[in-house]
Amino acid sequence: MFKDRIDAGKRLSKLLSDYREDKNAVIFAIPRGGVVVGGAVAEELSLCLDVVVTKKIGAPFNEEFAVGAVAPDGTLFIYEEAVARYRIKKTYLEKEAKSKLEEIRERLIKFRGKDFYESLEGKKAIVVDDGIATGFTVKAAVDFLKKLNADKIIVAVPVIAPDSVYEFKKICNELYYIYSEEPFYAVGQFYEDFSQVEDEEVIGILKKYGKEV
Repeated sequence: MFKDRIDAGKRLSKLLSDYREDKNAVIFAIPRGGVVVGGAVAEELSLCLDVVVTKKIGAPFNEEFAVGAVAPDGTLFIYEEAVARYRIKKTYLEKEAKSKLEEIRERLIKFRGKDFYESLEGKKAIVVDDGIATGFTVKAAVDFLKKLNADKIIVAVPVIAPDSVYEFKKICNELYYIYSEEPFYAVGQFYEDFSQVEDEEVIGILKKYGKEV
């Protein structure tokens, strides 16, 4: 059990000690909770912090039930099994993807000041979130960073659902996590404090760690 996201980030940083002060390693945190974890890792390891914004697409009958995700370049990831099972229409997914992409660009401007990413050739991208359940948003982030030609993709999260471990080992070069236990209901069950993170906190963390320290 983690006290909060900062505690989780500090503990996670111990698993990433090989990347301490690595000028070619960049943390790409997923807002908003992932930025708090990523900020703690950045502080502990003296690494540069950036964000990659991806958005979940919820089912028409339940916004919290993910049926896909959208990456910053508009790539749509679909949970094919759920889409087929609940007969979710393609037109719904396309409409939601368009709307989510607009939200992504707005957040990128708000958090980074731009929605353009430089090439990551020669860089190691460390993708950080506060946890992975189905992992659609993180998968979208990994795919996007691969397209930026990152030499290496590392996924690091405090907790990951056991069902997702195998999948992520296939799509990244290295996977680091602290907890992966059953019964797994939600990421929040592993935190004493899993309160909502506001945009202002994200911006403050990025200002502090968004450049090499």
